This record gives sequence, structure tokens and C-alpha cells, in this order.
Amino acid sequence: MQLTQKERSLLQDQLSHEKVCIQKYQSYAQQAQDPQLKQLFNQYAGQEQQHYNTINQLLGQSASQLNQNLQPQLWSQSGVQNEQLDALLCNDLLMTEKHVSGTYDTSIFESTKPELRQQLQHIQQEEQQHGEGLFNYMQQNGMYQPQ
Repeated sequence: MQLTQKERSLLQDQLSHEKVCIQKYQSYAQQAQDPQLKQLFNQYAGQEQQHYNTINQLLGQSASQLNQNLQPQLWSQSGVQNEQLDALLCNDLLMTEKHVSGTYDTSIFESTKPELRQQLQHIQQEEQQHGEGLFNYMQQNGMYQPQ
């Protein structure tokens, strides 16, 4: 598919966002205390990898697996109880999903090709499902009580 310069630039941005999501979900899965939360983070890391591969394909690049070098742990566990650590991890990932989902809006609106727009909308829908899953987990475990 022939991309405009704007589309290529926006897709490069989305690619870097997906890379951060993969790294966060993988790192946080190692840190989470609740086995259910570990499983959720690992599931979302796999879906984020699929998003990364799709965008790579749209850019005409190889869809090879992302380098698995994880960033160092983002949260210090000293002095933080298990439930508090899980809540911190969930809050950070929920904020990340809100941001990433919003950036897809711009990419979708700026796309000139319907097939590109459709693939980006599919990815955005999955990002929103990740946010919903995190929100539901947090609400069920007393970590987030909307007023």
C-alpha cells in the first residue's frame, strides 16, 4: 500500500507507542502479585505485539518479533504492599491505554485510505478493550471507584 508522508509519520508514532505498551505489559506481568493480573498483562502484551507487527506490515517493514529487552522495573517494590503495587501498575497501564487509544484517533482521521483506516480502527478497538479490562479488574478489586 502506498502511504502518504503524513500516514507514514503517524504510523511510526503508533509503532513506538505499541513498543512501549509491549515493554510495560511484559515488565508489569513480572512484577504483579495477583496471578489473574499477571495473566491479563501477558495476554495484553501478546495483543500489543500483534498491533506492532500489523503496523510494521502497513509500513512495509518486516513483522519480526520485537526485541524482548525489557526496561528496568518502573516501580520500586520496597515498602509497597502487594495490593498497592498491583494498583500502581494498573493505574499506569490504564493511563497508557487512554493515551494510546486517543493517538489512534489522529491516525485514523489523517488516513487517506479506507483499508488503512479500517486496520487502525481495529487496533484502537482492542486498545479500548484493554482499557476496559484493566478498569473492570481495578473496580472488582477495589482499586478504582468512579464517583
